[in-house]
Amino acid sequence: MQIVQKIRCPNCGSEGERHYLYHSQLTRTQCPTCDYLMISCTRTGRVIEAYAPGILARR
Repeated sequence: MQIVQKIRCPNCGSEGERHYLYHSQLTRTQCPTCDYLMISCTRTGRVIEAYAPGILARR
């Protein structure tokens, strides 16, 4: 089962989508405008994959 929710992108503020993938226990948040992507585990909250152009990572 999959549920798709319309959200505001946390990176650019444009309209994005959040997909809840129950069988794999994942949540995928994506934005077609700025190419933002974050995949996290629904059960633990851990980030599995993330890509946010324009946001600098601390070193």
